[in-house]
Amino acid sequence: MTRKYLATATLAALGTIACGAHAQTSVSVYGLIDTGVEYVNNANASKDGLFRLSSGAMNTSRIGFRGTEDLGGGLKAVFQLENGFKTDTGEFDSAGLLFGRQANVGLEGSFGRIVAGRSYSTTYDFILPFDPMGYSGQYSWVTSAGATGGRKDGMLTNLPNMLKYQGKFGGFKLGATYGFGEVAGSNGDSAKYALGVGYENGPFRIAATFDRVNGAAATLGSGYDKATSIHLAGDYQVTSNLGLDLGYRNYKKTLASNAPDLRSDFFWGGATYKVTPVVTLIGAIYYQDIKNVANGKDADPIMYSVRGKYALSKRTDLYLSAAYAKAKNQQLVGLSRDDLAYGNSQTGVIAGIQHRF
Repeated sequence: MTRKYLATATLAALGTIACGAHAQTSVSVYGLIDTGVEYVNNANASKDGLFRLSSGAMNTSRIGFRGTEDLGGGLKAVFQLENGFKTDTGEFDSAGLLFGRQANVGLEGSFGRIVAGRSYSTTYDFILPFDPMGYSGQYSWVTSAGATGGRKDGMLTNLPNMLKYQGKFGGFKLGATYGFGEVAGSNGDSAKYALGVGYENGPFRIAATFDRVNGAAATLGSGYDKATSIHLAGDYQVTSNLGLDLGYRNYKKTLASNAPDLRSDFFWGGATYKVTPVVTLIGAIYYQDIKNVANGKDADPIMYSVRGKYALSKRTDLYLSAAYAKAKNQQLVGLSRDDLAYGNSQTGVIAGIQHRF
């Protein structure tokens, strides 16, 4: 009987210890599912229209795991694993990558957070919050413009083999990213890095970033292309219902071949208006001034985007988005940063639903 009571007490004590240890660790599963029905014109070489089921029209669908462990003294271990997927087909959003969006581990404390692995760049983290269309996979050009007949001259977004730091001190936010090129004999070959600073004071926010993307050298020591971007963005909450956003990107690509630099200036602006607690209207304009196109026929594309959202709950939204894009000099232009373009203009409409968990 004594042995029975001793065993019971031992198991109870072990359970208490396990529960105490578990209380110091937090792991959560989260995700987002976004699907809509879309119509676009000029969808092939014959300029036909197309109806399709579109995945991630407002935000890319994903599932992820994030966790923290309290190490004591204000220090925490952190990790994040996140997979992007297409709801229309069930495919990975990043072909062949199990966790194509996030796969990193690191430490967090009063100094900020530093992680190693795969993640989004400092440029992406600091600048995308100023996109009126809000991380949209379609009908937004902030990450990459849709001038497929000219150039996209886009943003340094997601990358592997990286170290990333971010910290917040009062109203200021600081960030840095370094992506290893992992080429023996040349640390610069294929390397990527970014720096960012942000400031927030009441209804006003602003951010600035600098990044550099080195291309791959044809042979070791032969030189590589170098793409440099500078971003400036800000927003102002005019009232509790109305917010304004502005942004700018200067892009320059120096070629190892000594051909003329590729340059462009990209501008965007927009407004978000909450009509009621459950109805939100968004409008945005994106314009890219492309320079140094070889044939002199710059596309200089422009796109107008609008969206209406209706919140069924805190986690589920219905939305209706529409956009029109136009390019000069009969160059090709598309609404999406990913799809091929077949005309010098394109119009699209998407009606969809998004659920977050």
